[in-house]
Order: sequence, then C-alpha cells, then structure tokens
Amino acid sequence: MSENRLPKRSEVKEEYTWNLKDIFESDEAWNEACEKAARLPEKIASFAGKISQSAADLLAFLKLQDEVELAMGKVYGYASLKSDEDTGNSTYQVMKGKAFNLYVAIMGAGAFATPEIISVSDEKIAGFFKEEPALEEYRRVIEKTRHIKDHVLSTECETLLAQAREMAEGPDKIGGILRNADMKYGDVLDSEGKPHPLSSGTFVLLEESKDRVLRENAFKAAYGKFGELKNTLAAILDAQFKQLVFFSNARKYGSTLEASLDRTEVPVAVYTNLIEAVHANLDKMYRYVALRKKLLGVEELHMYDVYASIVPESSMKMTFEDSKKIILEALSVLGSDYTDLLKTGFNNRWIDVYENEGKRSGAYSSGTSRPHPYVLLNHKDNLDSCFTIAHEMGHALHSYHSTKYQPVCTSDYVIFVAEVASTVNEVLLMKYMLSKTTDKKERAYLINHFLEQFKGTVYRQTMFAEFELAMGQMAEKAETLTADSLCAKYHELNKLYFGPDMVSDDEIALEWARIPHFFYDYYVFQYATGFSAAVAIAEKILTEGEPAVKAYKKFLSSGSSADPISLLKIAGVDMSTPDPVNAGLKLFGELVDEMEALVK
Repeated sequence: MSENRLPKRSEVKEEYTWNLKDIFESDEAWNEACEKAARLPEKIASFAGKISQSAADLLAFLKLQDEVELAMGKVYGYASLKSDEDTGNSTYQVMKGKAFNLYVAIMGAGAFATPEIISVSDEKIAGFFKEEPALEEYRRVIEKTRHIKDHVLSTECETLLAQAREMAEGPDKIGGILRNADMKYGDVLDSEGKPHPLSSGTFVLLEESKDRVLRENAFKAAYGKFGELKNTLAAILDAQFKQLVFFSNARKYGSTLEASLDRTEVPVAVYTNLIEAVHANLDKMYRYVALRKKLLGVEELHMYDVYASIVPESSMKMTFEDSKKIILEALSVLGSDYTDLLKTGFNNRWIDVYENEGKRSGAYSSGTSRPHPYVLLNHKDNLDSCFTIAHEMGHALHSYHSTKYQPVCTSDYVIFVAEVASTVNEVLLMKYMLSKTTDKKERAYLINHFLEQFKGTVYRQTMFAEFELAMGQMAEKAETLTADSLCAKYHELNKLYFGPDMVSDDEIALEWARIPHFFYDYYVFQYATGFSAAVAIAEKILTEGEPAVKAYKKFLSSGSSADPISLLKIAGVDMSTPDPVNAGLKLFGELVDEMEALVK
C-alpha cells in the first residue's frame, strides 16, 4: 500500500478502531432494536391528556421518557458512529437517516407533554409528589419544565412548532451544502509556482504554511469565492435569523438571545459579561499580535499571517502510545480512579484512532455514553494530536461520570458546561509538560500552543459571539441581513479585536460567510466561557490539591441535576461574574510575558 494512500476501513488494525459491538452485536441487532423503538411514538402519544390528571400516569410517562432515552441513545448512536467510520458507506447513512426520522416522530408524539405539565397548578403538583414519592427522582425535570411555563403554547401550537423544526434546519443545511459541496476553489500557487488544491478542508492547512505567498494566495482565493456568492450566503444567514426571531416571538421571549439561553438556564448577563470582560483585556491580545508581527519578521502583519507558526516546529514526535503515557502522567493529579478509567478507555477500544478513507474529519466524543463513551480521532504523531486525545477523553469521562452517578433523566449535561472537562485536561497537560522542560525552544513551542488556544477559544469566539448578537439585534428590528451590512460589522469587530498591529484586510470582512457556527443559535460564546471556567478549575486543582479534586469530581458526576451556573459553583467557579474570564486572561497575559522573554 502506498504511504500516501489512506487505508480503507477494512485495512485498519482492529485495535485502533472502536468496538461498536458493545452497543449492538450486529446490524441485524440494530434493526431489531430500531423496529422495537418505532413503536415508541404510539406509546408516548397514549399518555396525552393523562399526565396532568394523575400522579401515577405522570410517573409512568417520565419512566417511558427514560426508556426512550436509553433506546434511542443506542439506536441513533450506533448508526451515527457507523456512518462516521466511512461517510461513503450508504448503508449507514440510510440507517442514520432512519434513526433521525424516528427522533423527529418521537418529538412530535411528545409535544403535548410540556404544556400539560405546565398546566398543573402548584398545589396539584405538590400533591403529586406526596402521592407518588418515586416522582422525587424527576423533581428537577419537572421543575425545569415548569420554569419555562410563560413560553409554552397550547398542545396544538407545540405540535406545529415541533413539526416546523425540521424546516427551520433548512438554512443550516443549505449553507453547509453550499460551502462544503458546491463551492469549488481550484488550485492556488506557492512561491515556486507549485499548485496546491484549495477547499474548505485545506484552507486552514494552507494558512498554516511557512510559505507566505501560498498563504496570501489561498486567503484571497477563498474569500474571493465567498465574495462572488456573498449575497446568496447573506440571504441564507438572514433566513437563519428570521427563523430564530419566529420561534422567539412565538414563545414570547424578549430577544433571540434570551430564547436561546433560557433553554439551558444561562442568564443573559453571562453572555454580556463575557464580551465586556474580553473588551477590558484586549490590551493583552494586542501585545500578542505585536509579538506575532515581530517573530514573523514582517513589516505588515496581515490576516493571512494569523495561523502561521511563530516558533520553530517542535521535534516532539508523539505516537499514540507516547501520548497515552504522558496524558496519564499529567492527569495523575486527578487521582488513580480517574487515570484507571482512562486506561480502561485506552485498553478497551473506546477510541477510533487513525484516519481512513471516507472517515469523518476532526475529532469528537460522542453523545453516546452507554455502555460507555466513544471517541473519534484522526490521530497524527504530533503534539496537537496529543492534546486532542486529552481534550476528547475529558469529554468522555465527564459523560461517564454523569451517566454512572445520575439517573437517566439528569445524566446528560448542557452545552454551557460541556467544554469544561475537556479543557481542564488540556490545561493540566500543558502545565505538566512545561514543568518537565527548561529547554527554551520547547517551552516557547508549548506556550505558543497554549496562547493559540486562548486566542482561538476566548478572543476569537467572543468576537463571533459579539457578531452573532449584532445579527440577532438587527433581525429583531426587522432589518434584512445584507452582505454589505454583515461585512461592515464584521470588519469593524475584526479591527477592534486584533488591534493596531494587524492589517484587517478587506477580504476578512467576508469571514462570516465561512463560519458554520453562526447557524448554531448562540453557541460559540460557550467555548469562551467553558475555557475560562476550565482554566480557573485547573488552577485550583494544582494549587489546592485534594479538596479541589474532590469538588471537581462532584461537578463531573452532577450531569444536569442543577442549572449550569450552580454546577460550576460546585467546582469553585462563579460564571455569573466576569471574574473567571478576567482570571483566565490574566494567565494569558502572563504567558505573553514569558513568551516575550523567551524569544528576546
């Protein structure tokens, strides 16, 4: 087999693939489970009109919801994981589609539940808890449902909104197809005239090149293509925000932001505090940009210089086995029970390690956490991949703990806290590696890796969040999101966040057209808040030791048993204030200080 050819799925060694037989022994077993699950919508619908009248029926319905969660977690999880092994395998694409359609049917069948639960008086609900003590397990679920009672409509309207959800996914789907399938960029030339294929998948790789001519050519070619289609892309984004406004208005929220955050019980102030805190710390970002300009040795720093490495490449070749070893050492501060669980995942094929032909790109920890979590990687033998393993296994062990220690109804956790455990692992790994080296070049490489994480996760995602907020406010005023208005606002924010030492090229005004996260409904700010919370927690673990570790594990085991702000307080972090963001960016400033000293 040619070294340059990706192996087919069948050619990958079994030990480096995940073992999905832990979910279903075979596709036939999946089919049987799917056929059985197909009866769930009818069972769900049979409770309509009953759960508000009887404590026993409410309890039975909530137990049925647990059954649905367990069944569909396996059915959809298996099909999704199998389809990601080889996206060219139509068998598993069909299975995934079948499972998703069943999810839609289940949501539609259960549309009556929330309005019915909300319709019950406080006195009657209190009586239900006395009549059926087993309902206590579901108190959090019931109270969370009733929390949004001012925003829930009649059963008929809820059914209609549930049916409209698939249609509302249209802008995201259309935008994704346009960006990933229909947009063709052709080749771009490097400084020696050699052509390089440009695509949505290769763009960032080309922007990381040492060849500045190649970076500039790729930058201008990519955004030139977006410029050709900017009006179409703006219309798609306008449609996205129009549907957000529709659902926000239908549910009687004051804004699209409020509607989005209320679902996960995050106060709007957390979002605005983040933006304000980052604005107050832009001086540190400006220093880093100035340092980047100096180390690249350029008269003008352009946006096509953002991804280029400013330190010599590390000679640290790290195989998968090397990475596992150092991760176990770095995370030993979390105790032997944590590292023993990591070993279980490493040794029992929870992870799909290497790239193969047709495999989904990137990395993730799956939403499937029973009988255990699964992690997808596309591992390269380098430092970045080592950090990716630590990151995704942080997600996986968060899911494992929540599933193990929480009942089904509160075993999941909301996105707001989802990036915390993954980033805690990364911070602990970084700190450990820095403690083990005094070599200036190696320290500079490691610090720069961490600074890039800060820049990309806190500053960049907050800039995205501020832009998303502006789009929402425009849509709420019935202003059409045009290409010109979007470009003007994005260019303004780019200048603000990168500062005076960066040339904010005209092309960067079109970057909004390249970002799929703007279809995720106020999602990106959670990367920044999660990263900030994780830095604070990791610092506590390293300075306070066992008490902080104990508190952190309690957080990991809490699922959605409380609102996310309260959950993070368990681990000693109060995200209702800007303090964690300020503390994280203080560390960013300190790392810039050390980086400046190392490269003098």
